[in-house]
Amino acid sequence: MRKTNWLLLALVLVLSSFLAACSGGSSGSGGSGGESGGDSASGSANGDQIFNLPITDEIPSMDPSKVEDALGIQWVSEVMEGLYRLDENGKPVPGMADGEPEISEDGLTYTFKIKENAEWSNGDPVTAQDFVFAWQRAVDPATASEYGPYMMGGVVKNATQISSGEMDLEELGVKAEGDKTLVVELEKEVPYFQSMTTFATFFPLNQKFVEEQGDKFGLEPENILSNGPFEMTEWNHSQSMKFVKNETYWDAETVQLEELNLTVVKDTSTGVNLYETGELDRAGLSADFVDQYINDANFITEPEPTVFYLKMNQKRGGEEDTPFANENVRKAVAQAINKEDYVNVILNNGSTVIDGLMPADFVSGPDNKDFRETNGSLLSYDLEAAQAAWEKAKEELGTDEITIEMLGDDGDTAAQTSAYFKDQLEKNLPGLTVENKQVPFKQRLELDNAQDYDLQVAGWGPDYVDANTFMNLFVTDGANNGMSYSSEEYDALIESANGEHAGDPEARWNDFLEAEKVLMEDAAIAPLYQRSRSALQSPKVQGVFKNASGPDYEYKWAYADNAAAEQ
Repeated sequence: MRKTNWLLLALVLVLSSFLAACSGGSSGSGGSGGESGGDSASGSANGDQIFNLPITDEIPSMDPSKVEDALGIQWVSEVMEGLYRLDENGKPVPGMADGEPEISEDGLTYTFKIKENAEWSNGDPVTAQDFVFAWQRAVDPATASEYGPYMMGGVVKNATQISSGEMDLEELGVKAEGDKTLVVELEKEVPYFQSMTTFATFFPLNQKFVEEQGDKFGLEPENILSNGPFEMTEWNHSQSMKFVKNETYWDAETVQLEELNLTVVKDTSTGVNLYETGELDRAGLSADFVDQYINDANFITEPEPTVFYLKMNQKRGGEEDTPFANENVRKAVAQAINKEDYVNVILNNGSTVIDGLMPADFVSGPDNKDFRETNGSLLSYDLEAAQAAWEKAKEELGTDEITIEMLGDDGDTAAQTSAYFKDQLEKNLPGLTVENKQVPFKQRLELDNAQDYDLQVAGWGPDYVDANTFMNLFVTDGANNGMSYSSEEYDALIESANGEHAGDPEARWNDFLEAEKVLMEDAAIAPLYQRSRSALQSPKVQGVFKNASGPDYEYKWAYADNAAAEQ
C-alpha cells in the first residue's frame, strides 16, 4: 500500500486514513460499507453520488513513475489504470488489456492486446507505445524513480542494467507491435507478473502530454491526464482535492460515483466533528475515540496485511555511522518496547503485535500453512534481553550516554506514538536519550530517502500478492532499504528465491522463511504491529472494497446509498 513502495507508509494512517498506501492482502472485515463492489455494484445507488472523505496529508505527487507513498498510490490508481485492475477478490481483471495475455511456453514473453476503446481524457487513444514510454521512463536514471528500478529490476528484461546506466532505454524488454499490441520480455519466470501490472509504476503515460508538462507533470490537475475511472479537477494543496467521474473511461457505465471530495484532516477530533456534522462520510478513530464510539452502529474495524516497524538507520546520509551500526544497540531497542501495551492503549483499533516482518493471513506455503504461523515469533519484547544487549553495546561503543533522533509524522497519533516510544526506550535503556522530530508526511519521505534520520516508525503493505513483496525490502543497496543494512546471507537467500529456486515452490518458500530469520537475528528492523483501522463510516458508503495489493481501496465500483444513511 504500501511504501510502500512503499514504499513507506505513514504511521499516522492508523488514525485516519481511510486512504492510506502501498497495498493489502486479504479483504478486511467489517470495513468498507458492507456489500463489496466488484462487477456487481448495481441497484442500490440513489441520491447524489458523492463521497466526502478525509485524507491524512498532502499528496506528494500524482506522477505514477514517482509515487512511493500510500496517498499518491491510492489516488493515482483512481485516475489512471494499467493493463489490469484488482477485483474484490484480489484477482487481476482486464483494465487497459483486452483479455488475458498470451504467455510463451517458457513463461518469459507476455503479449498483451490493448483495448480498442481505451482512451485518455483528452481524447487520445491509449496505445502500446504509451506503456513502452512509461516503463522506460520508470527505469530511466534521469527520472530518479524509487519504484521503477525496485519493481522492474530483475523482472522486466534489462531493467536493472538500464536503471544503473549500463544500457540504453531502448534495451528494456518491452516493445509495441503496432498501436495495440504490447510485448514484454522478462528476465525470468515471474508467476505474479500479471498482478504487478496493476501497480502504478506499470501504468501507461501519454508521451506527448508528459513532455509538454515537463517538471509540472503530476503536480496540478491541469498537469494530469486520466485513463482511469476518475479525473482530478481541484487540488488546494494541503487542504482539499476533488475527483470526478471520467466520462471518457472505457468502462464509464460501471462507474456510479460522480464525485470524490477529499479534505486534509490531521487530527482525530476534527475528523470526528466533521463526520458528526455530516461534512465527512468517514472519520478515522484514535484510541480514545474508539472507546467512545465502539458501540456506534457505524463503527467499523478493518484488519490489513500492513506491518509497521522501527527502521534503524546505520549510516546518516549513507556514510556516517549512527549508533545503530552496532548490532547490540539494535537488539536492545528492538526488545525494549512493550508492544502489547502500545497496540492496546495507544492504538486501540484492533491492530496486533507482530514479531517478524511478514504479516499474518497474507501468504501460505506449499504446506498451506500461513507464513507467520510457520516462522512464529522471532523478535519480541524482552526487557531482560534488551538490557543485556544495551550494556554490551555501551561497552563496545565505550560510552554510557547515547543520543538518537527519532523521526515521525506530525499527526496526533504519531505524536502519541513518539512520546510512548521515547518513554519506553529511555526508561528501559539507561543512558539513552531520544530526541523526537516530527515533520509533515512529505518531508518525512524526503528525509527517509536521504537517510537523514536515526530511527523512525515505517510501514509496508504489499505491492503484489507474493512473499517477495515484503522479503526483498532490505537487500543490500535495495531501493527501499534506506538504512544501510547489508547481509550476504540474506541477499543470497532472496537471490535464490527469485533465481535458482524461482520454479521450485517449496525451496523458494524455505528461502523466504530463512531470510526473515536472518533479518530478525540481525535486528535489522524492530517489528511492531500489524495494522487494523477503526473508523466511523456512513451507511451510504457502499461498494468500496479493500485491495489485495497496491492502493488500499478501490472506488471504481463504489456507490452512494443515501437512503440507507437516512434510516
